[in-house]
Amino acid sequence: ETQEETGLTVAAVKLLGERIHPATGRRMSYVACEVVSGTAHIAAPQELAELAWVTQGEISHYVPYGLFAPVQDYLDGALPS
Repeated sequence: ETQEETGLTVAAVKLLGERIHPATGRRMSYVACEVVSGTAHIAAPQELAELAWVTQGEISHYVPYGLFAPVQDYLDGALPS
């Protein structure tokens, strides 16, 4: 899915959690990944409107309602503050 939408090949590192997304009602799996290869770009404009590398402090601009708690917990531990 990541490669189809962003052009990046990734390797799964850790399953962070699963839930029914509150806005879409779809079952979501959240996985921490490492980039293996590729250059990030919008490869599927019908599915992806924007692509950005952001700092942890900038996430709220893109996800104003907050991240799924297990994702936030992972980022808090994995990224410098």
